Amino acid sequence: MTLKVTEGRQGGWVVLHVSGEMDLVTSPVLRQGVHEAVAEGRRSIVVDLSDVMFCDSSGVGVLIATRRLIRSCRGRLRVILPARGAVDGSHVNRVLAALGVRRLFDVYPDVAAAVDEAREPLSA
Repeated sequence: MTLKVTEGRQGGWVVLHVSGEMDLVTSPVLRQGVHEAVAEGRRSIVVDLSDVMFCDSSGVGVLIATRRLIRSCRGRLRVILPARGAVDGSHVNRVLAALGVRRLFDVYPDVAAAVDEAREPLSA
């Protein structure tokens, strides 16, 4: 399976909608999308992982590198996992939790919540 990253904008946020599988071969697609957004001067980025069916350590590495990049340019990063993730055990949610890195990210259930300045992230 492949990885598809589409970019949209909502308010002052760039929304990168990711679908497919994030692995060693495909995760550079997300990395490229993030780097392009940052190169354009975008500092508020939402990474929507709600349609990612599989994520290995390479995909997690890209997410951590994205966090580091956004923090280095004093930006904001928000990650979308399905609201039902913890209940249904979505794959990405389980991988992030198992590796102990979910707490590093501000996680939201959907795009509307992620771009809402008044909303608090879901608890880790």
